Amino acid sequence: MTTKLPPAERAALARAAVDRLGPEVDGVILGWVDNAGVQRVKAVPVDRLAHAAEWGVGAAPCFDAFLVDDAMAPGTGPVGDLRLVPDVSALTALAAQPGWAFAPADRYGQDGVPHPGCQRLFAGRMAAEAARRGLEVRAGIEVEWMLLDGAGAGPAYGMRRLIGLSDYLRELLRALRAQGMAVLQIHPEYAVGQFELSLAPGGPVEAADTALLVRHTVQAVSVRHGLDASFAPAVTAGGVGNGGHLHLSLWRAGHNLGAGGPGRYGLTAEGEAFLAGVLAELPALLALGAPSVASYLRLVPGRWSGPYRCWGRENREAALRLIPGSAPEQANAEVKCFDAAANPYLAIGGVLAAGFAGIDRGLRLPPEVCGDPVDSGYAERLPAELPVATAAFKGSDVLREALGAELHSAVLAVRTAEAERFAGRDPDEVIAATRLRW
Repeated sequence: MTTKLPPAERAALARAAVDRLGPEVDGVILGWVDNAGVQRVKAVPVDRLAHAAEWGVGAAPCFDAFLVDDAMAPGTGPVGDLRLVPDVSALTALAAQPGWAFAPADRYGQDGVPHPGCQRLFAGRMAAEAARRGLEVRAGIEVEWMLLDGAGAGPAYGMRRLIGLSDYLRELLRALRAQGMAVLQIHPEYAVGQFELSLAPGGPVEAADTALLVRHTVQAVSVRHGLDASFAPAVTAGGVGNGGHLHLSLWRAGHNLGAGGPGRYGLTAEGEAFLAGVLAELPALLALGAPSVASYLRLVPGRWSGPYRCWGRENREAALRLIPGSAPEQANAEVKCFDAAANPYLAIGGVLAAGFAGIDRGLRLPPEVCGDPVDSGYAERLPAELPVATAAFKGSDVLREALGAELHSAVLAVRTAEAERFAGRDPDEVIAATRLRW
Protein backbone atom coordinates (compact mmCIF):
# COMPACT_ATOMS: atom_id res chain seq x y z
CA MET A 1 0.00 0.00 0.00
CA THR A 2 1.81 3.06 -1.27
CA THR A 3 -0.47 5.43 0.65
CA LYS A 4 1.61 4.91 3.79
CA LEU A 5 4.74 6.29 2.13
CA PRO A 6 5.84 9.94 2.49
CA PRO A 7 3.98 12.27 0.08
CA ALA A 8 6.99 12.97 -2.15
CA GLU A 9 7.62 9.23 -2.61
CA ARG A 10 3.99 8.66 -3.48
CA ALA A 11 4.18 11.38 -6.13
CA ALA A 12 7.32 9.86 -7.65
CA LEU A 13 5.69 6.43 -7.84
CA ALA A 14 2.61 7.96 -9.44
CA ARG A 15 4.67 9.67 -12.13
CA ALA A 16 6.37 6.37 -12.93
CA ALA A 17 2.99 4.63 -13.02
CA VAL A 18 1.62 7.21 -15.45
CA ASP A 19 4.59 6.62 -17.75
CA ARG A 20 3.78 2.90 -17.73
CA LEU A 21 0.13 3.57 -18.57
CA GLY A 22 1.12 5.33 -21.77
CA PRO A 23 -0.64 8.07 -23.72
CA GLU A 24 -3.89 6.12 -24.18
CA VAL A 25 -5.08 6.83 -20.62
CA ASP A 26 -6.60 10.26 -19.99
CA GLY A 27 -8.32 9.90 -16.62
CA VAL A 28 -7.89 7.99 -13.35
CA ILE A 29 -10.82 6.90 -11.19
CA LEU A 30 -10.19 6.95 -7.44
CA GLY A 31 -12.54 4.50 -5.75
CA TRP A 32 -13.56 3.74 -2.20
CA VAL A 33 -16.53 1.97 -0.60
CA ASP A 34 -18.80 3.49 2.03
CA ASN A 35 -20.35 1.81 5.04
CA ALA A 36 -23.48 0.95 3.03
CA GLY A 37 -21.33 -1.04 0.61
CA VAL A 38 -21.76 1.45 -2.24
CA GLN A 39 -18.69 2.15 -4.35
CA ARG A 40 -18.04 5.90 -4.55
CA VAL A 41 -15.61 7.54 -6.95
CA LYS A 42 -13.81 10.73 -7.83
CA ALA A 43 -11.60 11.13 -10.88
CA VAL A 44 -8.61 13.18 -11.94
CA PRO A 45 -6.92 13.78 -15.30
CA VAL A 46 -3.98 11.46 -15.66
CA ASP A 47 -1.53 14.35 -15.45
CA ARG A 48 -2.93 15.18 -11.99
CA LEU A 49 -2.39 11.71 -10.57
CA ALA A 50 1.00 12.61 -9.04
CA HIS A 51 -0.57 15.61 -7.31
CA ALA A 52 -3.42 13.42 -6.04
CA ALA A 53 -0.96 10.82 -4.77
CA GLU A 54 1.07 13.48 -2.96
CA TRP A 55 -1.72 15.62 -1.49
CA GLY A 56 -4.89 13.61 -1.91
CA VAL A 57 -8.25 14.64 -3.34
CA GLY A 58 -10.91 16.17 -1.13
CA ALA A 59 -13.84 14.03 0.01
CA ALA A 60 -16.16 15.06 2.84
CA PRO A 61 -16.32 12.85 5.95
CA CYS A 62 -20.11 12.75 5.54
CA PHE A 63 -19.62 9.73 3.25
CA ASP A 64 -19.13 7.68 6.42
CA ALA A 65 -22.82 8.33 7.15
CA PHE A 66 -24.23 7.71 3.64
CA LEU A 67 -27.04 5.18 3.38
CA VAL A 68 -27.66 2.97 0.37
CA ASP A 69 -30.12 5.51 -1.11
CA ASP A 70 -27.77 8.49 -0.57
CA ALA A 71 -29.61 9.75 2.50
CA MET A 72 -27.41 10.23 5.56
CA ALA A 73 -27.58 8.89 9.09
CA PRO A 74 -28.77 11.46 11.65
CA GLY A 75 -26.22 13.74 13.24
CA THR A 76 -24.13 14.23 10.10
CA GLY A 77 -22.70 17.73 9.87
CA PRO A 78 -21.44 19.83 6.93
CA VAL A 79 -18.02 20.61 8.42
CA GLY A 80 -14.68 18.97 7.66
CA ASP A 81 -12.76 17.34 4.85
CA LEU A 82 -10.66 14.27 4.20
CA ARG A 83 -8.13 13.39 1.50
CA LEU A 84 -8.50 10.47 -0.89
CA VAL A 85 -5.01 9.11 -1.53
CA PRO A 86 -4.76 6.65 -4.44
CA ASP A 87 -2.78 3.46 -3.94
CA VAL A 88 -0.76 3.60 -7.14
CA SER A 89 0.60 0.10 -6.55
CA ALA A 90 -2.90 -1.10 -7.50
CA LEU A 91 -3.34 1.25 -10.47
CA THR A 92 -4.95 -0.58 -13.39
CA ALA A 93 -5.77 0.52 -16.94
CA LEU A 94 -9.41 -0.38 -17.58
CA ALA A 95 -9.80 -2.56 -20.65
CA ALA A 96 -13.58 -2.07 -20.88
CA GLN A 97 -13.32 1.71 -20.42
CA PRO A 98 -10.69 2.85 -22.90
CA GLY A 99 -8.87 5.95 -21.78
CA TRP A 100 -9.46 5.32 -18.08
CA ALA A 101 -7.53 3.73 -15.22
CA PHE A 102 -8.65 2.80 -11.71
CA ALA A 103 -6.90 3.01 -8.33
CA PRO A 104 -8.39 2.18 -4.93
CA ALA A 105 -8.01 5.05 -2.47
CA ASP A 106 -7.33 5.28 1.25
CA ARG A 107 -8.64 8.19 3.29
CA TYR A 108 -6.48 10.46 5.39
CA GLY A 109 -7.06 13.61 7.37
CA GLN A 110 -5.89 17.01 6.21
CA ASP A 111 -2.93 16.55 8.56
CA GLY A 112 -1.85 13.35 6.82
CA VAL A 113 -2.99 11.11 9.68
CA PRO A 114 -4.92 7.97 8.64
CA HIS A 115 -8.67 8.50 8.94
CA PRO A 116 -9.91 6.12 11.67
CA GLY A 117 -13.07 5.53 9.66
CA CYS A 118 -11.25 4.31 6.54
CA GLN A 119 -12.45 0.79 5.77
CA ARG A 120 -9.54 -0.11 3.48
CA LEU A 121 -7.01 0.94 6.11
CA PHE A 122 -8.91 -1.24 8.59
CA ALA A 123 -8.45 -4.26 6.32
CA GLY A 124 -4.79 -3.30 6.05
CA ARG A 125 -4.48 -3.28 9.84
CA MET A 126 -5.94 -6.78 10.02
CA ALA A 127 -3.52 -7.94 7.31
CA ALA A 128 -0.67 -6.46 9.34
CA GLU A 129 -1.96 -8.26 12.44
CA ALA A 130 -1.85 -11.54 10.54
CA ALA A 131 1.75 -10.85 9.56
CA ARG A 132 2.61 -9.97 13.17
CA ARG A 133 1.33 -13.40 14.17
CA GLY A 134 3.45 -15.05 11.49
CA LEU A 135 0.36 -15.90 9.42
CA GLU A 136 -0.41 -15.51 5.74
CA VAL A 137 -4.03 -15.05 4.67
CA ARG A 138 -5.19 -16.00 1.19
CA ALA A 139 -8.67 -14.74 0.40
CA GLY A 140 -11.07 -14.37 -2.48
CA ILE A 141 -14.64 -13.15 -2.94
CA GLU A 142 -16.97 -14.79 -5.44
CA VAL A 143 -18.72 -12.22 -7.62
CA GLU A 144 -22.35 -12.92 -8.58
CA TRP A 145 -24.54 -10.63 -10.66
CA MET A 146 -27.81 -10.60 -12.57
CA LEU A 147 -28.59 -8.93 -15.87
CA LEU A 148 -31.76 -6.89 -15.59
CA ASP A 149 -32.60 -6.43 -19.26
CA GLY A 150 -34.28 -9.71 -20.04
CA ALA A 151 -31.01 -11.28 -21.17
CA GLY A 152 -29.83 -14.62 -19.90
CA ALA A 153 -32.93 -16.77 -20.13
CA GLY A 154 -32.49 -20.51 -19.98
CA PRO A 155 -31.89 -23.23 -17.40
CA ALA A 156 -29.82 -22.73 -14.27
CA TYR A 157 -26.16 -23.43 -15.07
CA GLY A 158 -27.36 -24.09 -18.62
CA MET A 159 -25.53 -24.08 -21.92
CA ARG A 160 -28.36 -22.08 -23.53
CA ARG A 161 -27.58 -19.08 -21.34
CA LEU A 162 -23.83 -19.23 -21.99
CA ILE A 163 -24.33 -19.50 -25.75
CA GLY A 164 -26.83 -16.66 -25.81
CA LEU A 165 -24.39 -14.34 -24.07
CA SER A 166 -21.12 -15.81 -25.31
CA ASP A 167 -19.91 -12.56 -26.89
CA TYR A 168 -20.65 -10.67 -23.67
CA LEU A 169 -18.83 -13.20 -21.51
CA ARG A 170 -15.93 -13.42 -23.94
CA GLU A 171 -15.42 -9.66 -23.80
CA LEU A 172 -15.54 -9.81 -20.01
CA LEU A 173 -12.86 -12.51 -19.92
CA ARG A 174 -10.69 -10.54 -22.32
CA ALA A 175 -11.05 -7.36 -20.25
CA LEU A 176 -10.12 -9.12 -17.03
CA ARG A 177 -7.12 -10.81 -18.66
CA ALA A 178 -5.95 -7.49 -20.08
CA GLN A 179 -6.12 -6.07 -16.57
CA GLY A 180 -3.85 -8.84 -15.28
CA MET A 181 -6.58 -10.65 -13.36
CA ALA A 182 -6.45 -14.46 -13.16
CA VAL A 183 -9.95 -15.85 -13.67
CA LEU A 184 -10.47 -19.33 -12.22
CA GLN A 185 -13.95 -19.93 -13.59
CA ILE A 186 -17.07 -18.24 -14.92
CA HIS A 187 -20.50 -19.83 -15.33
CA PRO A 188 -24.26 -19.25 -15.43
CA GLU A 189 -25.76 -19.37 -11.95
CA TYR A 190 -29.16 -20.42 -10.64
CA ALA A 191 -31.42 -17.42 -11.36
CA VAL A 192 -32.39 -16.10 -14.78
CA GLY A 193 -29.65 -13.82 -16.08
CA GLN A 194 -27.33 -14.67 -13.19
CA PHE A 195 -23.61 -15.40 -13.53
CA GLU A 196 -20.74 -16.08 -11.16
CA LEU A 197 -17.04 -15.40 -11.51
CA SER A 198 -14.13 -16.48 -9.32
CA LEU A 199 -10.56 -15.21 -9.40
CA ALA A 200 -7.31 -16.41 -7.91
CA PRO A 201 -6.91 -15.61 -4.20
CA GLY A 202 -4.70 -12.87 -2.82
CA GLY A 203 -3.94 -11.08 0.41
CA PRO A 204 -6.81 -9.53 2.37
CA VAL A 205 -6.61 -6.02 0.89
CA GLU A 206 -5.79 -7.35 -2.56
CA ALA A 207 -8.83 -9.65 -2.47
CA ALA A 208 -11.13 -6.74 -1.65
CA ASP A 209 -9.51 -4.57 -4.34
CA THR A 210 -10.02 -7.40 -6.82
CA ALA A 211 -13.70 -7.75 -5.95
CA LEU A 212 -14.22 -4.03 -6.62
CA LEU A 213 -12.34 -4.09 -9.91
CA VAL A 214 -14.21 -7.19 -11.11
CA ARG A 215 -17.57 -5.54 -10.39
CA HIS A 216 -16.43 -2.34 -12.07
CA THR A 217 -15.40 -4.33 -15.13
CA VAL A 218 -18.62 -6.39 -15.22
CA GLN A 219 -20.69 -3.22 -15.16
CA ALA A 220 -18.57 -1.57 -17.87
CA VAL A 221 -18.79 -4.58 -20.20
CA SER A 222 -22.52 -4.84 -19.53
CA VAL A 223 -23.05 -1.20 -20.53
CA ARG A 224 -21.09 -1.74 -23.74
CA HIS A 225 -23.54 -4.55 -24.58
CA GLY A 226 -26.63 -2.53 -23.73
CA LEU A 227 -27.18 -4.48 -20.51
CA ASP A 228 -27.44 -3.53 -16.86
CA ALA A 229 -25.88 -5.67 -14.13
CA SER A 230 -27.03 -5.78 -10.52
CA PHE A 231 -24.96 -7.15 -7.66
CA ALA A 232 -27.78 -6.62 -5.14
CA PRO A 233 -28.51 -9.37 -2.61
CA ALA A 234 -32.16 -9.37 -3.74
CA VAL A 235 -33.15 -8.61 -7.33
CA THR A 236 -36.62 -10.20 -7.43
CA ALA A 237 -38.90 -10.98 -4.51
CA GLY A 238 -38.61 -14.66 -3.62
CA GLY A 239 -35.51 -15.12 -5.77
CA VAL A 240 -32.15 -16.46 -4.70
CA GLY A 241 -30.28 -13.15 -4.95
CA ASN A 242 -26.55 -12.49 -5.31
CA GLY A 243 -24.07 -13.77 -2.78
CA GLY A 244 -20.62 -12.44 -2.02
CA HIS A 245 -19.13 -15.60 -0.56
CA LEU A 246 -15.78 -15.11 1.11
CA HIS A 247 -13.20 -17.88 0.75
CA LEU A 248 -10.06 -17.83 2.85
CA SER A 249 -7.24 -20.03 4.05
CA LEU A 250 -4.68 -19.47 6.76
CA TRP A 251 -1.01 -20.36 6.28
CA ARG A 252 2.05 -20.54 8.53
CA ALA A 253 5.56 -21.05 7.18
CA GLY A 254 4.19 -22.28 3.87
CA HIS A 255 1.77 -24.79 5.40
CA ASN A 256 -2.00 -24.55 5.05
CA LEU A 257 -3.53 -24.64 8.54
CA GLY A 258 -6.66 -26.20 7.07
CA ALA A 259 -4.86 -29.40 6.06
CA GLY A 260 -2.41 -31.93 7.45
CA GLY A 261 -3.40 -31.45 11.07
CA PRO A 262 -4.79 -33.90 13.65
CA GLY A 263 -8.26 -32.35 13.72
CA ARG A 264 -11.39 -33.08 11.74
CA TYR A 265 -10.72 -33.18 7.99
CA GLY A 266 -7.07 -32.32 8.61
CA LEU A 267 -7.60 -29.08 10.50
CA THR A 268 -4.74 -27.94 12.69
CA ALA A 269 -5.57 -26.69 16.19
CA GLU A 270 -4.81 -23.12 15.12
CA GLY A 271 -6.86 -23.42 11.96
CA GLU A 272 -9.83 -24.81 13.87
CA ALA A 273 -9.58 -22.07 16.51
CA PHE A 274 -9.66 -19.43 13.78
CA LEU A 275 -12.81 -20.90 12.22
CA ALA A 276 -14.43 -21.31 15.62
CA GLY A 277 -13.80 -17.63 16.28
CA VAL A 278 -15.51 -16.71 13.02
CA LEU A 279 -18.47 -18.94 13.87
CA ALA A 280 -18.76 -17.40 17.33
CA GLU A 281 -19.02 -13.88 15.91
CA LEU A 282 -21.21 -14.65 12.89
CA PRO A 283 -24.37 -12.90 14.14
CA ALA A 284 -22.37 -9.69 14.64
CA LEU A 285 -20.39 -10.21 11.43
CA LEU A 286 -23.64 -10.18 9.47
CA ALA A 287 -23.77 -6.41 10.05
CA LEU A 288 -20.59 -6.25 7.94
CA GLY A 289 -21.15 -9.10 5.47
CA ALA A 290 -24.94 -8.90 5.03
CA PRO A 291 -25.37 -5.19 5.73
CA SER A 292 -28.59 -4.26 3.96
CA VAL A 293 -32.28 -4.69 4.66
CA ALA A 294 -32.28 -6.42 1.27
CA SER A 295 -29.68 -8.91 2.52
CA TYR A 296 -32.30 -10.63 4.65
CA LEU A 297 -34.55 -11.22 1.65
CA ARG A 298 -31.72 -13.46 0.41
CA LEU A 299 -30.63 -15.02 3.70
CA VAL A 300 -33.47 -17.52 4.09
CA PRO A 301 -33.51 -21.32 4.44
CA GLY A 302 -33.59 -23.54 1.40
CA ARG A 303 -31.62 -21.27 -0.93
CA TRP A 304 -28.06 -22.31 0.00
CA SER A 305 -27.40 -18.84 1.33
CA GLY A 306 -25.93 -20.05 4.64
CA PRO A 307 -28.69 -18.89 7.01
CA TYR A 308 -27.66 -21.17 9.89
CA ARG A 309 -24.89 -20.55 12.41
CA CYS A 310 -23.16 -23.86 11.89
CA TRP A 311 -20.39 -25.46 9.91
CA GLY A 312 -20.11 -28.54 7.76
CA ARG A 313 -17.88 -30.23 5.24
CA GLU A 314 -19.14 -29.17 1.79
CA ASN A 315 -22.46 -28.15 3.37
CA ARG A 316 -23.86 -25.35 1.23
CA GLU A 317 -26.70 -24.53 3.61
CA ALA A 318 -24.32 -23.92 6.54
CA ALA A 319 -22.98 -20.40 7.06
CA LEU A 320 -19.45 -21.77 7.31
CA ARG A 321 -18.61 -24.35 4.65
CA LEU A 322 -15.39 -26.33 5.05
CA ILE A 323 -13.75 -27.27 1.75
CA PRO A 324 -10.94 -29.80 2.31
CA GLY A 325 -10.04 -29.77 -1.38
CA SER A 326 -8.41 -32.50 -3.43
CA ALA A 327 -4.92 -31.37 -2.38
CA PRO A 328 -3.65 -29.77 0.87
CA GLU A 329 -3.00 -26.41 -0.75
CA GLN A 330 -6.65 -26.21 -1.87
CA ALA A 331 -8.21 -26.49 1.58
CA ASN A 332 -10.18 -23.40 2.54
CA ALA A 333 -13.31 -22.21 4.30
CA GLU A 334 -16.22 -20.33 2.75
CA VAL A 335 -18.38 -17.81 4.59
CA LYS A 336 -21.64 -18.28 2.67
CA CYS A 337 -23.91 -15.86 4.53
CA PHE A 338 -22.19 -12.76 3.09
CA ASP A 339 -23.53 -10.96 0.03
CA ALA A 340 -22.48 -8.37 -2.52
CA ALA A 341 -23.92 -5.41 -0.58
CA ALA A 342 -20.98 -5.74 1.82
CA ASN A 343 -18.05 -3.38 1.87
CA PRO A 344 -15.41 -6.05 1.12
CA TYR A 345 -12.78 -4.37 3.29
CA LEU A 346 -15.10 -4.46 6.30
CA ALA A 347 -16.17 -8.03 5.58
CA ILE A 348 -12.65 -9.42 5.25
CA GLY A 349 -11.25 -7.35 8.11
CA GLY A 350 -14.09 -8.35 10.42
CA VAL A 351 -13.68 -12.06 9.68
CA LEU A 352 -9.94 -11.84 10.38
CA ALA A 353 -10.55 -10.05 13.68
CA ALA A 354 -13.05 -12.74 14.74
CA GLY A 355 -10.70 -15.53 13.71
CA PHE A 356 -7.75 -14.04 15.60
CA ALA A 357 -9.94 -13.76 18.70
CA GLY A 358 -10.76 -17.45 18.31
CA ILE A 359 -7.06 -18.30 18.18
CA ASP A 360 -6.35 -16.21 21.27
CA ARG A 361 -9.15 -17.94 23.18
CA GLY A 362 -8.25 -21.43 21.95
CA LEU A 363 -11.79 -22.05 20.69
CA ARG A 364 -12.93 -25.33 19.16
CA LEU A 365 -15.64 -25.93 16.61
CA PRO A 366 -18.97 -27.32 17.82
CA PRO A 367 -20.37 -30.54 16.33
CA GLU A 368 -20.58 -30.56 12.56
CA VAL A 369 -23.91 -30.35 10.75
CA CYS A 370 -23.76 -32.98 8.03
CA GLY A 371 -27.15 -32.50 6.35
CA ASP A 372 -29.81 -29.83 6.15
CA PRO A 373 -29.37 -27.70 9.29
CA VAL A 374 -33.13 -27.47 9.77
CA ASP A 375 -33.15 -31.25 10.37
CA SER A 376 -30.29 -31.22 12.88
CA GLY A 377 -32.37 -30.04 15.82
CA TYR A 378 -29.55 -27.88 17.18
CA ALA A 379 -28.36 -25.57 14.38
CA GLU A 380 -29.02 -21.95 15.34
CA ARG A 381 -30.73 -19.67 12.82
CA LEU A 382 -28.71 -16.56 12.09
CA PRO A 383 -30.45 -13.16 12.45
CA ALA A 384 -33.34 -12.94 9.99
CA GLU A 385 -33.47 -9.16 9.88
CA LEU A 386 -31.00 -6.30 9.96
CA PRO A 387 -31.93 -4.87 13.41
CA VAL A 388 -31.08 -8.18 15.08
CA ALA A 389 -27.70 -8.38 13.35
CA THR A 390 -27.10 -4.72 14.23
CA ALA A 391 -27.78 -5.43 17.90
CA ALA A 392 -25.27 -8.30 17.82
CA PHE A 393 -22.72 -6.02 16.17
CA LYS A 394 -23.30 -3.34 18.78
CA GLY A 395 -22.61 -5.87 21.53
CA SER A 396 -19.48 -7.40 19.98
CA ASP A 397 -16.39 -6.42 21.96
CA VAL A 398 -14.23 -8.22 19.39
CA LEU A 399 -15.44 -6.11 16.46
CA ARG A 400 -15.59 -2.87 18.45
CA GLU A 401 -11.96 -3.23 19.46
CA ALA A 402 -10.81 -4.27 15.99
CA LEU A 403 -12.63 -1.53 14.05
CA GLY A 404 -11.95 1.19 16.57
CA ALA A 405 -14.53 3.47 18.15
CA GLU A 406 -15.07 5.78 15.16
CA LEU A 407 -15.49 3.15 12.46
CA HIS A 408 -17.60 0.93 14.71
CA SER A 409 -19.89 3.86 15.55
CA ALA A 410 -20.20 4.91 11.92
CA VAL A 411 -21.18 1.39 10.79
CA LEU A 412 -23.65 1.14 13.67
CA ALA A 413 -25.23 4.49 12.76
CA VAL A 414 -25.67 3.51 9.10
CA ARG A 415 -27.17 0.10 9.93
CA THR A 416 -29.57 1.62 12.45
CA ALA A 417 -30.65 4.39 10.07
CA GLU A 418 -31.20 2.02 7.15
CA ALA A 419 -33.27 -0.37 9.26
CA GLU A 420 -35.46 2.53 10.34
CA ARG A 421 -35.67 3.98 6.82
CA PHE A 422 -36.93 0.74 5.29
CA ALA A 423 -39.09 -0.40 8.20
CA GLY A 424 -42.55 -1.47 7.07
CA ARG A 425 -41.72 -1.67 3.36
CA ASP A 426 -42.61 -4.89 1.59
CA PRO A 427 -39.97 -6.90 -0.32
CA ASP A 428 -40.87 -5.41 -3.71
CA GLU A 429 -40.42 -1.88 -2.35
CA VAL A 430 -37.08 -2.73 -0.74
CA ILE A 431 -35.83 -4.32 -3.95
CA ALA A 432 -36.99 -1.45 -6.14
CA ALA A 433 -35.11 0.99 -3.89
CA THR A 434 -31.86 -0.99 -3.71
CA ARG A 435 -31.24 -3.29 -6.65
CA LEU A 436 -29.38 -0.67 -8.70
CA ARG A 437 -27.24 0.61 -5.82
CA TRP A 438 -24.63 -2.13 -6.00
